[in-house]
Amino acid sequence: MDGTKMQELRELVEFLKANEIAEFDMEQADLKVRIKFAGAPAASGIDLAQLSRLVASAPAATQVAAQAAPLAAASPAAEAGEKLHEVKSPIVGTFYESPAPGASPFVQIGDQVEMGQVLCIVEAMKLMNEIESDVAGEVVRRIASSGQPVEYGQPLFEIRPR
Repeated sequence: MDGTKMQELRELVEFLKANEIAEFDMEQADLKVRIKFAGAPAASGIDLAQLSRLVASAPAATQVAAQAAPLAAASPAAEAGEKLHEVKSPIVGTFYESPAPGASPFVQIGDQVEMGQVLCIVEAMKLMNEIESDVAGEVVRRIASSGQPVEYGQPLFEIRPR
């Protein structure tokens, strides 16, 4: 990676920190970057309109990088005061959003889910436990990050009930 790319990456990291964006994915022709800040929630709750306004005020190098790929786990903004249902982890383990590495996630932001539909897997003691939706509705936000540990009772998804 040349000096220019490294400087762009540094600017991007500073931009994300300054705007409290917890997770970001970017892919360009010869470069793939995933930035996730430790201790931060998996999704910042920022929507694409907010990201566009932030990008407009960012350094030029950051604007190019940020426009190259959408924010991971960006979701339709929940209306103020709207009651969303949290799907919580029933066990301590490791969260996985897909059935296998490289496979498509069980659900994505904006998907309509039915009661009993598998949302993710939580691995505990080498056992893969499918976590099912306990409500029908629209997936608004994925809170946990794939491959990261989760605690008992920790929210994994927010769903807008039908």
